[in-house]
Amino acid sequence: MSEFRVDVLPLGRGDVPGPELFWMSGWDEWHTLLFQSVLLRGDGVVALVNTGPARDLEPMNAHWEKVLGARARMRREPGEFVVDQLARFGLTPEDVTHVVLTPLQLYTVSNVALFTNATICVAERGWVHFHTTHAHPHDNRATSLPDDVLVHLVTEAWPRVRLLADEDELAPGLRTWWSGVHHRASVVVEADTSRGVVAISDSFFVLDNVEKNIPIGINENMYEAIAAYERVRRTADVIVPLYDPGNLERFPDGRVA
Repeated sequence: MSEFRVDVLPLGRGDVPGPELFWMSGWDEWHTLLFQSVLLRGDGVVALVNTGPARDLEPMNAHWEKVLGARARMRREPGEFVVDQLARFGLTPEDVTHVVLTPLQLYTVSNVALFTNATICVAERGWVHFHTTHAHPHDNRATSLPDDVLVHLVTEAWPRVRLLADEDELAPGLRTWWSGVHHRASVVVEADTSRGVVAISDSFFVLDNVEKNIPIGINENMYEAIAAYERVRRTADVIVPLYDPGNLERFPDGRVA
């Protein structure tokens, strides 16, 4: 059986109000989220879950501030740009064989053009939703796939774009399944590791969403949350929520497995 090494890469922090993180809870609270990519390596595969926010954070931050106020702006420490994080492992974007985008948002897709050799994996449901939806209260086209990224994906990168089925396999020991909850493009990435099955997703922001069965407040479908969390609790040995600052406490130096 193929086993993967899994590492989380911190890319920046932002604050969100309680009801965005936990359904109908914490109305007077704010929580800090740590946005992360996840690096998976094994048997000739170098996969990256999400490419991180752009080097210039201002366009994204201007939108976030407009929606939630200045406290929501992303803050990035030196060395937290995705290229710098890969360099800690002796890697460049050109070394990456697979990129999984979950969901389609500025903080996941902005650097996809740097990964010139990677198969770019997107949930087919999310791709179809983007291209067939003219107006949506949650999915703004410009903040899902900005024009420069969209043009890249449908022209130069199109031969490397892979639309993921609801249940799919990227390589032996590395799988995805469509989970929804957060966005139409949200998936769970599963990797077989020395610690068992590691499940990675944005469908749960922090561990408490899954362990305490509290859906994210910004969910698009409550029933998807219930189903996804039940499946993760049943099938995963290690859970990696993509925005949980507690990941760096649970996984010293970001090493998951």
